[in-house]
Amino acid sequence: MKYIEKHPMIMIVVGILGISLSAIFVRYSTAPSAVTAAFRLLWTVIFLSPVVFGKKEVRRELFALDKKSVVLSAVSGVFLAIHFVLWFESLKHTTVASSTTIVCTEVIWVALGFCVCMKGKIKGKAILAIAITFAGSIVIACADSATGGVHLFGDMLALLAAVAVAVYTLIGRVVREKVSTTVYTYVVYSACAFVLVLTCLVQGYALFDYGISAIVVGALLAVFSTILGHSIFSWCLKYFSPAFVSASKLCEPIVAAVFAAFLFGEVPAIPVFVGGAMILGGTLYYSRIEANK
Repeated sequence: MKYIEKHPMIMIVVGILGISLSAIFVRYSTAPSAVTAAFRLLWTVIFLSPVVFGKKEVRRELFALDKKSVVLSAVSGVFLAIHFVLWFESLKHTTVASSTTIVCTEVIWVALGFCVCMKGKIKGKAILAIAITFAGSIVIACADSATGGVHLFGDMLALLAAVAVAVYTLIGRVVREKVSTTVYTYVVYSACAFVLVLTCLVQGYALFDYGISAIVVGALLAVFSTILGHSIFSWCLKYFSPAFVSASKLCEPIVAAVFAAFLFGEVPAIPVFVGGAMILGGTLYYSRIEANK
């Protein structure tokens, strides 16, 4: 562990690989999107439970949460569930490159939400970054519409998934002012898992009717994409600036696209490359503007 603390870039690389494998794992699940997402969150809650209940101070904080924090965390979990279902479904209709790149527009939706709902202000340069990002999304949508509309539907689902996760992020910004990361994420993940299981039941999906793939994929997503992905990035904030950590996450669409090219033969068309570069460039530009405030 001391070696890793002296060389934290190793964990940045691990985090990038973890989140980049998310879209790849989802492609191997034969179950409906809600079922795959449910298993991901159920496994995540199972893996985190010993950490939460094994530490007295964490357990004490969990049981002492006020009603407002619990409600907001639960609502955050609902939007996270919506995000997972929409994004997983988008991967069935469009390419990994298009889907993962469009989902990266989350930070832009967070900025707009912060401005509209929390009375924040957006600088002129930030507006330019948002415009570039939106333009990149349009370029990808136009390129994918040429395939007959199926990919365009997947792109729209990915965009809605980005909006949903932005709401989750905005709520987290409020709750995290007085609740630790461990407790907040545990409540959110638990609520998310409950909503996803309930969604499966309402839609008539039996969790164990789709073979072993959904269970295994859910476990892989929990371990690699959640614990060795997003949780690793949270750990890295101790050693790197938030701007650098946020920027490193933008490697996800690139790495995921490389995996998809080798595993599924998905080679993005040139317009998708152009649109992707615009989205990632605009998002990176916005991240730097935020870092220099």
